[in-house]
Amino acid sequence: MSDPIIDIQGILKCLPHRYPFILVDRVLKIELGKSITALKNVTINEPFFTGHFPEMPIMPGVLILEALAQAGGILAQKSIEALNLSPGLWLFAGIDNARFKKIVTPGDQLILSLNVMRSKNDFWKIAGEATVDGQLACSAEILSIRKEIQ
Repeated sequence: MSDPIIDIQGILKCLPHRYPFILVDRVLKIELGKSITALKNVTINEPFFTGHFPEMPIMPGVLILEALAQAGGILAQKSIEALNLSPGLWLFAGIDNARFKKIVTPGDQLILSLNVMRSKNDFWKIAGEATVDGQLACSAEILSIRKEIQ
């Protein structure tokens, strides 16, 4: 795999999330204002696997959606930074058409691919897919809104 466009240090500068809730490990490709491809390595050390489920560890669907949302937040934040707008906190505003097609387990590598459907000022709608080995695991349309940081 090629070197990341944005490594974990750059991601931590961009997102307010921290362990155990940072769900993006690297950005592989980004086209400001348009699209992003990022990656999440899923390991048995994830804290949610102790309870979901001990005998059959499965990554919770809501955390796959959160990983997609975080990748979308990176795209939105980097895009507004390029326009010299003030930084903000990107918040979930809604989710549409979420579908789960494949179970995600330890050892999987989630590829998070998102495309901007539309953006207007502080409101973005992004279509996302999470795949494992080229197979669709999850898809959704994510709505987010930016709250300026004081």
